[in-house]
Amino acid sequence: MPDSLANDRHPPARFNAARYCLAENARLRPDKTALVMVGDGTAERLSFGDVERAVRGIAAGLLDLGLEPGDRVMIRMGNEADYVLLYFGALAAGLVALPSSPQLTAGEAAFLMDNSGAAAVVIGGGCTVAPEALGGRLLLDAAAIARMKAGPPLPAYADTAADDPAMLIYTSGTTSRPKGVLHAHRATYGRRPMRDHWLGLTESDVMLHAGTMNWTYTLGVGLSDPWSVGATAVLYNGPRDPAVWPRLIARYGATLFAAVPTLYRQILKYGDLGAQDLSSLRHGCTAGEPLSVELLDAWRQATGKPLYEALGMSEISTYISSGPTIPVRPGSPGKPQPGRRVAILPVEGEPVPLPAGESGLLAVHRTEPALMLGYWNRPEEEAEVMRGDWFVGGDLARLDADGYLWFEGRNNDLMKAMGYRVSPNEVEAVLSDHPSVAEVGVAELPVRADVSVICGFVVLQPDAEPDAEGLLAWCAERLAAYKRPREIRFLDALPRTPNGKVQRKRLAATAAG
Repeated sequence: MPDSLANDRHPPARFNAARYCLAENARLRPDKTALVMVGDGTAERLSFGDVERAVRGIAAGLLDLGLEPGDRVMIRMGNEADYVLLYFGALAAGLVALPSSPQLTAGEAAFLMDNSGAAAVVIGGGCTVAPEALGGRLLLDAAAIARMKAGPPLPAYADTAADDPAMLIYTSGTTSRPKGVLHAHRATYGRRPMRDHWLGLTESDVMLHAGTMNWTYTLGVGLSDPWSVGATAVLYNGPRDPAVWPRLIARYGATLFAAVPTLYRQILKYGDLGAQDLSSLRHGCTAGEPLSVELLDAWRQATGKPLYEALGMSEISTYISSGPTIPVRPGSPGKPQPGRRVAILPVEGEPVPLPAGESGLLAVHRTEPALMLGYWNRPEEEAEVMRGDWFVGGDLARLDADGYLWFEGRNNDLMKAMGYRVSPNEVEAVLSDHPSVAEVGVAELPVRADVSVICGFVVLQPDAEPDAEGLLAWCAERLAAYKRPREIRFLDALPRTPNGKVQRKRLAATAAG
């Protein structure tokens, strides 16, 4: 897409993320397919003209309801086209989009509504909101969305500043409750280094993304990045059969495919790659979990296609990667993308970048346009992640002499499950409420060479009987599917430090012993 700002690191002072992704596409290529929403045997196609018309209709409809710039709009829907349109519609209106997962329990959804102070909740795809949790919020359903899409469009995109809030993403933190990561409109522009150097996107590409809508990996890599260059996005809303992805690549001529490493592993095992024509695929992209050398080799041998990894987090998305301009070095997620200001800082002491080869905390400079505005109503946690002019997310790493990053774990106990960050505190809080549980620790449990699952390590109350299935069912009623433990192990005591803190890193070894 022609762009006079292509070489600028920062967006213009007045910048709207929805306008950036849609306005020029609607003007230059209105009839080109922008989105293919694939269901179980169905496919809905929307052109760039269709998308912009619907987005601006939704934007006008939201404002006509009395919502004001900066109000939060919580989206509680499954993978459906209206999720996409609501997300960009909120941005187009100058509102703050709050994507949420349809897997959330009623209690989890109520927490997000209350904590965010959402002014409106949009539901679809079988999702519900408990009437007692709604309070005075607006509740919009499929019929309301249809009316807004058909109504008069917003005359012009909201004249937002680049630093105005645009999206509020909830992610697991170091407490027992998720925390909101607030991003500005500029974050969408700040994705350009990953778009160019990890994904290598061009107007002629077709991006197939395997993620769900509530995830920044999907909203960014699956939608905003392709649309920023006029490419086509393909998303899926059918049964989660690993064998479907090679069929979708072949059917829609996908040139890029994005997923988490776990899904690539499942595709290799169940996908029957040899039965599909994958000639359109240029390369695969993966993030959310570390990519093992074994999986990288297996994918390349099975498909003959490159697989490019990226490292990132909700606060900044991906900023380390391999890609068309950064050769793969097995075992490393790659280098800092060109234009990023990345350093390794000492774990303790002054925030002075360390030389190549020395291990420390991975940090990104505060001037990075993709960096969050901050944590929603948690200034104390913002202070914890800032070291001088550097944002430090807790990853331990080192940069080698060639600039490649080598990941060495985390400086805290956050877990990764299917690409989502999950706080052990949140899972422990749920298990602790069970009447049979006296003490609990939660950590990742390795089940294969490069696969780990969330596990609850439980000390029972006196006279309580071990019932792993009962505890898993208890969690299923209170936690989204991706947060739930997959296994329960019973211990006589939890490993603790001399000060009494649970040593989560020793839990798996204690259970094995």
